[in-house]
Amino acid sequence: GLLNIGKKEGSQIIQLFGRGVRLRGRDYSLKRSAALDGKHPPRLRLLETLNIFAVRANYMAQFRDYLEREGVETEETIDLPLFAWANEQFLKRGLVVPRPEKGRDFMKETDLVLEPDPRVRVHVDVSVKAYSMESSMQGGLHTASVSAGESTTLPPESRALIDWAQVYLDLLAYKERKGLKNLLIRPEAPRMILENISYVLVADESVVMPRTFSERTLLQDAVTRILRKYTDNFYRSRHERWESNNLVYKALDKNDPNLAFNHEVIKDSAKGTYVVKVKKSDKALIGAIEKLQKDVEVLRKKETNELPRIFFDRHLYLPLLLDKKADVHTLPPGLKKSEEKFVSDLKAYWIAEKDKTLAGKEVFLLRNLSRGRGVGFFEESGFYPDFILWVVDRKNKKNKRIIFIEPHGMMHAKAYIHDNKARLHEKLPALAEEMAKRCKQKNVMLDSFIISATSYDDLYERYDDGTWDRAKFAEKHILFPERKEGYDYLNIILK
Repeated sequence: GLLNIGKKEGSQIIQLFGRGVRLRGRDYSLKRSAALDGKHPPRLRLLETLNIFAVRANYMAQFRDYLEREGVETEETIDLPLFAWANEQFLKRGLVVPRPEKGRDFMKETDLVLEPDPRVRVHVDVSVKAYSMESSMQGGLHTASVSAGESTTLPPESRALIDWAQVYLDLLAYKERKGLKNLLIRPEAPRMILENISYVLVADESVVMPRTFSERTLLQDAVTRILRKYTDNFYRSRHERWESNNLVYKALDKNDPNLAFNHEVIKDSAKGTYVVKVKKSDKALIGAIEKLQKDVEVLRKKETNELPRIFFDRHLYLPLLLDKKADVHTLPPGLKKSEEKFVSDLKAYWIAEKDKTLAGKEVFLLRNLSRGRGVGFFEESGFYPDFILWVVDRKNKKNKRIIFIEPHGMMHAKAYIHDNKARLHEKLPALAEEMAKRCKQKNVMLDSFIISATSYDDLYERYDDGTWDRAKFAEKHILFPERKEGYDYLNIILK
């Protein structure tokens, strides 16, 4: 289109450019292909690109400056492939990973009908919250929060005010958005579920017992949120049940998706291949990366600044890149700060303890990728722990612990009882037992830990009921990346 605009700066101009491209993305992810793993149609990036041409438009230069100030990349980039080398000696040690049996697909094999299930619990909070922050004379900041709602359920007279037809339509739209293609929802299901399940609604009295039409809208919204949450939990419980009945131990080899990532970049290559995106104008950086491509020993074993990475020889492939440079982006992304700290601490622990507390054992580490490549749990909510750690007995290599490690911030974490990521460790022993029966491998243990990037001092008053000490966190497999006398999080993981 030809637009006679752009003579001066204005918010409408920016909005027009912003609306130039709208992407649905794969599986309604709203993301461009560069942010997604897996194969993509050829020349897809051209379709995802909005080209803006200006003739005597004085504002174009200003608009470019504006985008750069906001952190939007305006300069063309070049994609450089960078091989990652798998340690084939480690792959001969009999390491296994839980994977679904080949050719099995939950969505294709299972048809579900949404129905009341008293074992599926729901907790929804629509209360009004207030937060405050103030500085004190003694120094430091103090925060406080208060909620206006109470835990309750909806009385029959309130349920009579609900537009159940609209709830049903909203639930169908939600099912489509989530891509739950094998789930059937009958028109009578929403009302039956709300009247026959165990749920807790935290809300103000005006939501539970509306007295005006505007308050009735709040009630309608609360019911929709309860049923959406129930749908998520119901589907997840059925998926977990199916998955636990179909997961098997698969031997790890160089063709595993966690090791052969982006192999389609170099045809007929089973090697992992990073895609490094660099500004086309940065000739010096491009030259340095091209030099690293040829100097294999430096790329694998040295830690240099032009392409930040960490060398840990127990990781199953090298190099292991870090996300430290604003002008370099990689696919898969480099390790974040919390992930880098875990690898660095594990490296130091292995060097110090391999002949002491870890004598007779070997450890192996693998960065676990996301959906479509990594080992995941709760597929529909997309939990793929950041690392897989194996602890293997040297004498009896059949004795293995497989530990899933997830470093992340917990400032906004849900209460433990509602946090499936934190509670994964509770479900893994039963899953290991089921898999042992199918695979006849009885000596494999599964475990998981959350490593909180939020410090204990910042978290303990905010988390759950505000009474957890370090011992209670550790009991629930939530650790803090501290290594000091009396508390070493790696000691807890590897003990």
